[in-house]
Amino acid sequence: MAENPLLPQFRQAGQGQVFAHFDQLTPAGQQRLLAEAAEVDLAEIAGLTRTLLAAGGSAGADLAGLEPAPYEPRPEHGGDAAAWAQAKAAGEAALRAGRVAAFTVAGGQGTRLGYDGPKGTFPVTPLQRKPLFQVFAEKLRAAGERYGRPLHWFIMTSHQNHDATEAFLAEHRWFGLDRGRVHCFRQGRMPAVDFQGRIMLETTSSLALSPDGHGGSLRALDRSGALDLMRSEGIEALSYFQVDNPLVRCVDPAFIGWHLLHGSQMSSKMVPKAYPEEKLGHFCRQQGRLVVVEYSDLPLAMQRETTSDGQLRYRAGSIAIHVLDREFIRQMARADGAGALPFHRADKKIPTVDAAGRPVKPDRANGVKFELFVFDALPFARNPLVIETRREDDFSPVKNAEGVDSPQTCHDDQLRQYVRWLRAQGAAVETDAGGRPRLTLEVAPSFGYDEDSFAASWASRPPRAITDGLYLT
Repeated sequence: MAENPLLPQFRQAGQGQVFAHFDQLTPAGQQRLLAEAAEVDLAEIAGLTRTLLAAGGSAGADLAGLEPAPYEPRPEHGGDAAAWAQAKAAGEAALRAGRVAAFTVAGGQGTRLGYDGPKGTFPVTPLQRKPLFQVFAEKLRAAGERYGRPLHWFIMTSHQNHDATEAFLAEHRWFGLDRGRVHCFRQGRMPAVDFQGRIMLETTSSLALSPDGHGGSLRALDRSGALDLMRSEGIEALSYFQVDNPLVRCVDPAFIGWHLLHGSQMSSKMVPKAYPEEKLGHFCRQQGRLVVVEYSDLPLAMQRETTSDGQLRYRAGSIAIHVLDREFIRQMARADGAGALPFHRADKKIPTVDAAGRPVKPDRANGVKFELFVFDALPFARNPLVIETRREDDFSPVKNAEGVDSPQTCHDDQLRQYVRWLRAQGAAVETDAGGRPRLTLEVAPSFGYDEDSFAASWASRPPRAITDGLYLT
């Protein structure tokens, strides 16, 4: 039988160790290894070995010439109220015209939450215990009804959770959305390498593969055909958000309008950092370009700098909410060389096998994973824009089982949001000192997914009383 052409290709690239145990594998094991090897871009791995594994490849971020990035403040913080109103009108027109779709990055598992399953299936609302996917689906359905144009929803899964995600959505009939407008596709993967750049095996029949980072979403959108579908449907802009944030406004008309009116290829939301050490990236400007500097890369002394009025100088925190133009995504997905998203290295403890094929569980970092970050597209975008949003309207992620960014803090933030909406309509709701109501209630997105839609529903069908266990739908 002729040798599979992948074997000599890997040997020629100095990666022959990938197939060191090939002849001892079962036919099924051989096919699995060949399929995974076919995912690998050997030239890309060679380039990353030269750049990121060479001396100095793990050096910290370049901070030369760094300064805080400008942003559009909200009206209550000095922003132009007329400009915000104009942006909202432009965004609403785009939604009515079907020019916008939603995109959820949902490749993660609920491991840190102590939950076994795709994170999007984690129950998160205070009364009905709706899972994250249901929250987003109901918001998108309600927005489609409000603007008279059903929305397409793109969901990036991972190899680990793709089948479970699709099965979950199908079991729940896509939570009322048109099946033809819900599109799941897998994130790309990258092999881990040792410190000499040799691709590592997880077992004798499988590579040590891991997702290529949230920046890989741009390549995945292109490779999956999602961008071609968007073009055929007349969709020009994609509203990007992560699966762990149920408070997010999935399609925010003011944000979309700012993006369109500014002629931006990529726009982002910021919240003022709550305190210097908060684990948010920082929107900065460097050599005339908009960049995000991770909290781990900005020295603590810089994070603590303040302005003359006592505010943090580097206060614009990134919350992973963006709007991107369809063709800019395609441009970034296909770019190479200096115009491409840069990979980042992360030294990790990677389970592998030794030369004899025996399992090895390291007690210290023994290899490198490569990741792409979506915010690294900002320096390449035309007219990139940052706008301020209210944390309480857009950001309460569920990341940790307890403490900060936990189900409890998110639960409380949802209740506080309902209270604000109710009080804006004149309803009396008793709360504790932290703004949390003394009763449990929930507002379905069908009744209100933001302050405006809630007000419209309240005007036509207000509840008789605000009681414990109230579910507005």
